[in-house]
Amino acid sequence: MTAVANGSAADRARAPRVVIVTGVSRFLGATIAARIAADPQVHKVVGVDRADPPDELAPLLRDVAVRRVDLTEGASSLVKLGAEALVHLAVMSSPDAEGGGRAAMKDQNVIGTLQLLAACQQMPSLRRLVVRSSTAAYGVSFRDPAVFTEDTEPRDVPRGGYARDILDIESYVRGFRRRRPEVTTTVLRFAPFIGPQADTALLKFLARPAVPTVLGRDPRLQFIHVDDALEILRRSVLEDHQGTFNVAGPGTLTLSQAVRRSGRIAVPVLEPAMHAAASFRRGVAGLSLDQVDLFVHGRVVDTARLVREYGFTPRSTADAFDDFVRAQKPGAVITPALVAATEQRMLDMIRSVRETRGRAGR
Repeated sequence: MTAVANGSAADRARAPRVVIVTGVSRFLGATIAARIAADPQVHKVVGVDRADPPDELAPLLRDVAVRRVDLTEGASSLVKLGAEALVHLAVMSSPDAEGGGRAAMKDQNVIGTLQLLAACQQMPSLRRLVVRSSTAAYGVSFRDPAVFTEDTEPRDVPRGGYARDILDIESYVRGFRRRRPEVTTTVLRFAPFIGPQADTALLKFLARPAVPTVLGRDPRLQFIHVDDALEILRRSVLEDHQGTFNVAGPGTLTLSQAVRRSGRIAVPVLEPAMHAAASFRRGVAGLSLDQVDLFVHGRVVDTARLVREYGFTPRSTADAFDDFVRAQKPGAVITPALVAATEQRMLDMIRSVRETRGRAGR
């Protein structure tokens, strides 16, 4: 006879009635909490964060019960909520995202996740756990394969703090899987987010008038459009998708192509200079060592498992990047269309001058 904790196949196929979402003081967490709350099969969504959501996110959280909980101090208050699904998005990718430096970032990512999983262990109602991870789990190295699959191990221990945090988080999640095998546990390794709403250190860097690049390097990059990331998260909560999945847009852009598409100017610098600048607390315009290493080696992941399991193909990396460029304020980014129009006006002007001189010479 099947254990009560496992439930019937029909029970596990239905949408969860109570969902907890961590990290709702930021756009991604607030938006996915709102989308899940809008599903008629979901009775209640509880949004959790250590800080109150900013006023601009309040409209998104109208139907979400927001609780202020510092995960680094424990999450036992969540145990009695009767949650059937939990989405863990309270993962910081930059030490400057909320202040407090690298120590606060590690506490939030590593200690916070450990405390949350300890609470999940005590939730008999829990059927689904969805954890935000990153393709940073693969690290960066000159010995990397051309394309990473979910089974690829990192060649070297990452130097950046964020990538090391991701490895710790995934290690704790694997331990939880062993202890609670009846819980569908989904780990989503996201490529860097991009889109009109995305506001990350990497995108701010690419929106600079002059973009420092590493001399002699033109790495391949992948992005995931934030709307596609939200759809994958939504499906992960409402459906059973056991395992670890790369989440990225098909195709790649080289860094030089990204700079040209955004109408910026690349300023090549020596690699040691980039690394030295990133070692300071604020890094190169907010970039971390993880991101500078990405600008040296690049990273491309295989998404066949995601497409096969979810029946969903995210928009391409190029299309996602173009959406980001189109959303910039007028004049903030010199788009390819603007460059072409300017070139055409110059050609028309030169042609007009030549025709005028030709008529005058006759």
